[in-house]
Amino acid sequence: MNARLPRKSTAACQRCGVAATEFAVCLPVVVLLVLGMIECCTMIFLKQSLTVASYEGVRTALEDRAVGTDVLRTSQLVLTQRRVQGGTITVNPANIPGVPLGQFITVTVTAPADLNSVIPGSFFRGQILSASATMMKEI
Repeated sequence: MNARLPRKSTAACQRCGVAATEFAVCLPVVVLLVLGMIECCTMIFLKQSLTVASYEGVRTALEDRAVGTDVLRTSQLVLTQRRVQGGTITVNPANIPGVPLGQFITVTVTAPADLNSVIPGSFFRGQILSASATMMKEI
């Protein structure tokens, strides 16, 4: 018994070639889109983390008997919990106990995008993200 396998038609072979070519053209575009989405989501998370850290810091500054180190500790704790690398916290004015009632206190938190990117050679290379929160000292 000499069984022969059926051969593919010429049109079927051409369709396989076209599919392979489409895959080779589309795959890099799809990969680039996915990596871009991951990087954008990472930067949105970083920006939100900086905003939360500055808000929590300024809320701590408004507490009774709060000092600058309390603000820095609270903001740094948020940054550590959210795994933010290279964060810098600035409190203005620095002397929180000396701030009179009705005066505004601002906490600014910054972090470089390079240290917080999940993709090496990111799209946000060289960017520094920052967020600040301002509240008035009241009774």
